[in-house]
Amino acid sequence: MIDTHCHLDMEPLLSDLDRVLRRARDEGVRAVFSVGVDRGSCRRTLKIARSHDGVYAVLGIHPHNAKDAKDGVLEEIAKMAEDPLVIGWGEVGLDFYRNLSPRGIQKEVLRKQIALARRLGLPLVIHSRQAASETLRVLREEKAWEVGGIIHCFSDGWEEAKSYLDLGFFISVSGIITYPRAEGLREVVRRIPEDRILVETDAPYLAPVPHRGDKNEPAFVRFTLQEIAAIKGREVGEMEEITERNARVAFRLIKDQEV
Repeated sequence: MIDTHCHLDMEPLLSDLDRVLRRARDEGVRAVFSVGVDRGSCRRTLKIARSHDGVYAVLGIHPHNAKDAKDGVLEEIAKMAEDPLVIGWGEVGLDFYRNLSPRGIQKEVLRKQIALARRLGLPLVIHSRQAASETLRVLREEKAWEVGGIIHCFSDGWEEAKSYLDLGFFISVSGIITYPRAEGLREVVRRIPEDRILVETDAPYLAPVPHRGDKNEPAFVRFTLQEIAAIKGREVGEMEEITERNARVAFRLIKDQEV
């Protein structure tokens, strides 16, 4: 298994990092992709990837922090992203639920970051909350299919999922899929092609059932994968192989034609 999205630089994961990663390995998690959200977070995330086997970094400015994304900050992160342990640019996008940065600034910074991802040859990791139509508009206008990437923690409907898939993006599913009221999302997952689906925890947030309400961690990605396997009518081991390969393709750790 690969946890394609978590935040190892955040508490309570950071202060217990060695044991968190040991528990993940014990559960069969072969790699963890840790994601930065601002300049300081990106620095910590890259430091963690450099000092822990099996950890890769994804760096970028979260839409909540878009108001702080001055050009110098973005260029500093771009310099960090030259490290071979950095495999994606994110998480970036739009969040019209909390609106912690003005919407116009969020869209402007998203466009800048798509351009940076293109320049660096890194796939995008997209955050979109209550902003699917505007996210899709920006992705289309910026020709983001030329960059490619992943829609992180997907929770919209099939129409949105199909639009992202049509742009060539992968869909990443979190522990939300295990929640009793997530039947709509489960129906979407039934329809997502198996070669375009990823699993993530978004730890320390969104712990899956049976750990809902606890702090999340990469070891818990198994519960999300088990739910997806049940939805798809697959054995858990089969789904492990499918999603791990998809993660390596999506983040360009292998080429699509490789096995």
